[in-house]
Amino acid sequence: MSQKQTLSFQAEVAQLLHLVTHSLYSNKEIFLRELISNASDACDKLRFEALHHPELYEDAPNLEVRVSFDKDARTLTIADNGIGLSQQEAIDNLGTIAKSGTREFMSRLSGDQKADAQLIGQFGVGFYSGFIVADRITVESRRAGLKPEEGVRWVSGGAGDFEVETITRPQRGTSVTLHLREDASDYLSTWKIKSIISKYSDHIQLPILMRKEEWKEGEDGKPGEHVLSDEWETVNQATALWTRAKKDITPEQYQEFYKSISHDYEEPLAWTHNRVEGSTEYTQLLFIPSHAPFDLWNRDKAAGVKLYVKRVFIMDDAEALLPAYLRFVKGVVDSADLPLNVSRELLQESRDVKAIREGNTRRVLAMIEDLAKAEQDAESADKEKFAKFWAEFGAVLKEGLGEDFGNRERIAKLLRFASTQSDTASVSLAAYKARMKEGQEAIYYITGDTQAAAAHSPQLEIFRKKGIEVLYMTDRVDEWALSFLTEFEGTPLQSVAKGQVDLGKLQDEGEKKAAEKAAESFKPVLAKLKEALKDKAQDVRVTTRLVDSPACLVVTEGGMSLQLARLMKQAGQKAPDVKPVLEVNASHPLVQKLDGSPAFNDLAHILFDQALLAEGGMPEDPAEYVKRVNALLA
Repeated sequence: MSQKQTLSFQAEVAQLLHLVTHSLYSNKEIFLRELISNASDACDKLRFEALHHPELYEDAPNLEVRVSFDKDARTLTIADNGIGLSQQEAIDNLGTIAKSGTREFMSRLSGDQKADAQLIGQFGVGFYSGFIVADRITVESRRAGLKPEEGVRWVSGGAGDFEVETITRPQRGTSVTLHLREDASDYLSTWKIKSIISKYSDHIQLPILMRKEEWKEGEDGKPGEHVLSDEWETVNQATALWTRAKKDITPEQYQEFYKSISHDYEEPLAWTHNRVEGSTEYTQLLFIPSHAPFDLWNRDKAAGVKLYVKRVFIMDDAEALLPAYLRFVKGVVDSADLPLNVSRELLQESRDVKAIREGNTRRVLAMIEDLAKAEQDAESADKEKFAKFWAEFGAVLKEGLGEDFGNRERIAKLLRFASTQSDTASVSLAAYKARMKEGQEAIYYITGDTQAAAAHSPQLEIFRKKGIEVLYMTDRVDEWALSFLTEFEGTPLQSVAKGQVDLGKLQDEGEKKAAEKAAESFKPVLAKLKEALKDKAQDVRVTTRLVDSPACLVVTEGGMSLQLARLMKQAGQKAPDVKPVLEVNASHPLVQKLDGSPAFNDLAHILFDQALLAEGGMPEDPAEYVKRVNALLA
């Protein structure tokens, strides 16, 4: 038998515990929900492993959670007969935050109690919430399948370290005993604990058991009192919430169910609960969170909904049941058709899974569409929800343009952008079309690293002069996504930074002739510019899009933009070398100064590099650029 060891917490856990013990959670009773939820998960994991190894049930096939307290010892215990922990698992899981990104997690903690509590939920570290009410926690556990003498005891006061030792534990599973603080006496009451379980954990499909309370008559004139009997009773409904009829479930119950499966501390924006019958039978209960998780952009992270088969838990994060662009959705799918031994590999190939995935996708898009409709209704209580959804998840939804051809039109109608007429991302493509100028033949947009960069781009000058609205595309995913959306309801989408600007009927004949004349008279200068910049520019031409600026860079129609090439290189991906076209404003004094200038070559390179700076790039040789500018200034 191993000796007792004293080990130090991972630094992030120590910092987290300090926050928790200083009343990070504004609602202290949440700790019980977290610990019961963990106990339920442990039982789910045993049930899943026992599909292939039924011997793990040992002599206790009925899974359950027991909650008990001892007033004299001031302890509250949450026990389960689930999968349990080995000694090494106890050290790994209770001494560290067992998810990646811990450093980012700690850097995101701001001291704002509400926001920080939300983050703790996202990182799945609800076990530590026990220290809200306890000054010491004892965990005793034995993993199913290990010998009784291979049990483990883990003890910590929530400071810098914890003790762990080997014990003999006949029963499998885990018991978490909280040694309550003086100000936590409320949790030594049957009524209080029952009310918390009813509020937060009634949906847990395992029975949650507590000892019955009995009235004991007083003797010799002493008053009577309630005492705990040896008989246990189930204090929750112990039926999976998604199996109940919708009419029997309150909004509050849906919200608490969401919080328990997501470890979130905010209510969801929306949910949908349906039983689907036909060639494939399943029940779906899906939620849209009200805020994005910290790792939303990590596409390699396991994401997805919980999968059950005939109410038997199969796996968390069943990513095959939703497309990647809906990876923010939480919830449960319970299939009546899939085999109990279904694997992640089989999920990818199953026709039933494909039908469930398509059904889930339709339901989620319908939820988002309902939020968008509510935004237009001044009387709706949900009026603000779509704007919140878009701010949190809009950039991810755009991925669907390239990933989900069948729903591309539905997704396109949900897109929102800022524009030259709106500083907020509130302009839909339909709203843009409705206010297009007479004679306008395209929906114009510009990409940029930031909205400010896009708004100050010289490429917008002719559009501002003409009063033509241009959409700002500033999310990293925009240019890739827009390559799959070439038109909206028959109207083409056109980048103002690609190809020649042809405003068609919006440009009068006088302007066209003036531009042609300028291009003709400027041919000798253009030829010299092309020669001077042959290593940098694919072509040099007179512009039709500039009003006040001397030059700008554009790419050919269908080519990759300079911004996308930069983003790919920053992400460590191989990007083609994009040779842009330099467009010059023949009426600008700086451009006119080129003709006959002894510093022609330097001026040409300065024009190019300034155009590159204006659209967010950097000159290839910044020092040489500065040297040229200084020479001219001198």
